[in-house]
Amino acid sequence: MSMLSRTLALPATHEVATAVTALLSNLSGGAPSVLVRKEAAAPEGAETATPDAPAATVPARPRILGPTGLGAASLLITPPIPTTGSTVPPVISSTPPEQPRMTAGTVAEQTSTPPRVMPTTGTIGEQTTPTMPSGPTITLNPTAAPRISESPTPATSRIPSGPTGLGTTSTRRSGTDAAVPPLYCPPPMRDDPTLAAVVDERIIAWAKAIGLYEGRLDDLRDAGFGRLIMLAHPDCDDPDRLLAAAKCAVAEWSVDDYYCDAGADDTAPDGTPSSAETELGPRLELVAAAIDPVHLPARYVARVEQAMQADPILRAFRTAFAHMAEYATPAQLARLRTEISGWFIALGAEAGWRLSGRTPQAWEYLTNRQPHSFLPCMAVIDVVGGYELQAAEYTDPRVRRVVTTAALASQLVNDLYSMAREDRSDGREFNLPTVLVAEEGCTQREAVLRTAEIHDELMHRFELEAAPLAALGSAELRRYLTGVWAWLGGSRAWHADSKRYID
Repeated sequence: MSMLSRTLALPATHEVATAVTALLSNLSGGAPSVLVRKEAAAPEGAETATPDAPAATVPARPRILGPTGLGAASLLITPPIPTTGSTVPPVISSTPPEQPRMTAGTVAEQTSTPPRVMPTTGTIGEQTTPTMPSGPTITLNPTAAPRISESPTPATSRIPSGPTGLGTTSTRRSGTDAAVPPLYCPPPMRDDPTLAAVVDERIIAWAKAIGLYEGRLDDLRDAGFGRLIMLAHPDCDDPDRLLAAAKCAVAEWSVDDYYCDAGADDTAPDGTPSSAETELGPRLELVAAAIDPVHLPARYVARVEQAMQADPILRAFRTAFAHMAEYATPAQLARLRTEISGWFIALGAEAGWRLSGRTPQAWEYLTNRQPHSFLPCMAVIDVVGGYELQAAEYTDPRVRRVVTTAALASQLVNDLYSMAREDRSDGREFNLPTVLVAEEGCTQREAVLRTAEIHDELMHRFELEAAPLAALGSAELRRYLTGVWAWLGGSRAWHADSKRYID
């Protein structure tokens, strides 16, 4: 729900509010903070006895904390960060993963400079890239002064939810259950309020300078986008680098607030009467020109520049990309443009639903929400981290599958938080629970719980499939996929206490 449409919202019914509150308040979702593997007790039936021999115990096998099955055993354990310059070897199964090794045409061989392949045994002798911690640890930036950064303790005591703990988070939810298990999502890797506050203040200064959210800067401050970026990128302690990502995020959110949600301008740029849905395409076209400059004949250059200066959204994207270009390579900027372009196509489809007055079916909605998700935010994970994931790996179909899975799961978290209060926006708002109610004729509470089930299914898929890719790909891919996992936890934690969603 946007900052502009929140003022029109009515409280949800008690039944729906109870289910939503139970889901969204409980941050102890049972997902590991990092992708880890633990030793488990021998499975049932492992002990056998004969008259001539005592019972023999089968040695415990590596077990995934989360999903199990083919490929799960190759999940990589992320080692703690060394406090000195020493190399910390990863804990990796001595048995090669069940997945086949990279062959011709796969990620490892598609780049002109072959990426480093993660070994299945031994140490990572050359790896200096910091990895995500699993608890209280020093700062993730190895060049910064050590600083203890505690992960917040989930406030489970105030949550009216059902069973929690290992083995309970994947239980199926029923619309008639009184207890609502939490969403399956990792906790944030760190919480540094001081760093978040620094980034937030710089966002406000930037927005004020370009006229973005003019007259509503307090709402922008309350949203806490600096906190979002601090939580979502725990491998960066540089406020300016975090600010570059925060500017892009705010610019992207402002598209919804200014062009799509309640209160969007219903006039064309030349002042003639129109509608927000009709004008969305032309407006997004200008945004595309702001991030990928057009090169027109000389007589039209001044007119384009005039349009760029007249719209705060265009100023936001132009200045955000200029800042990001200080840290990103041309290939990384092109990747970000690609993800934003896919998002624009999805926004156009949503505008079509609004114009026709049609509620999409669930499969249509989820197809739309894959590009219309947090993919643009996730695209800069390596930029913020100070490394580069090569295009051959980022675009590999297997990598693409897990990244888009994560983006869609994170979008469903946004759906749930956005519908915590029912929205009166003339049919502009779409979320999965609303779509499910229309398609399946279920209650809103049942739709909320079904949305949570879908979210958890996607999270388990990512957890299961990302680990073998990290094991088989380059060190940069391993770090990027770990960063996606951290982004999921950070985004969820931000949604939980941002005033953009929580009154």
